[in-house]
Amino acid sequence: MKTAIIIHGTPDQEEWDSREYPSCSNGHWLPWLQKELLLAGYDDVQTPEMPKAYWPNYFVWKQLLERFEINKDSILVGHSCGGGFLLRYLSEKQIKIKRLVLVAPWLDPLKNKDPSFFNFKLDPHLTNRMQVKILYSDNDMESIDLSLDIIRDNINNTTQFLFKGYGHFCTDDMGTVEFPELLNICLKGER
Repeated sequence: MKTAIIIHGTPDQEEWDSREYPSCSNGHWLPWLQKELLLAGYDDVQTPEMPKAYWPNYFVWKQLLERFEINKDSILVGHSCGGGFLLRYLSEKQIKIKRLVLVAPWLDPLKNKDPSFFNFKLDPHLTNRMQVKILYSDNDMESIDLSLDIIRDNINNTTQFLFKGYGHFCTDDMGTVEFPELLNICLKGER
């Protein structure tokens, strides 16, 4: 069964607590990508709401992720902290999937959140078990650039895509909730 799971990032607590913003799993391009993957023939596409995303707990997030089917035909997409979370999960679980797509992956290199969330060693052989695609922008935050350096230094054979002026790939940065470039990367070779 072809499945996809899209994991959102970490907002600040004011955004999390505010009714002015959608829930994280319904923000930015996540719902658009979910619908597009369903239309492309994926049997099950989930965008789970990760608990207390403003102060993430790895074991709670892991427990939620494991409710979903993940198999050799799965695509996992992570934005920011969601990407860092998936890197840890896949480094520790040693499972095989079709493709891991990281959008502005964040590993908290400046230690602004709970330090135990990213207390792990990246699997340098991750790309032996899946394709790893990384999307990043030329005008994102310093902590994303530092996270990318860590990933590049520790994982070989990733495919990277540089975007100009996409910031942190949020709606305000991109000016839209549609992200066709991401969809094409997720589906590369399937159409």
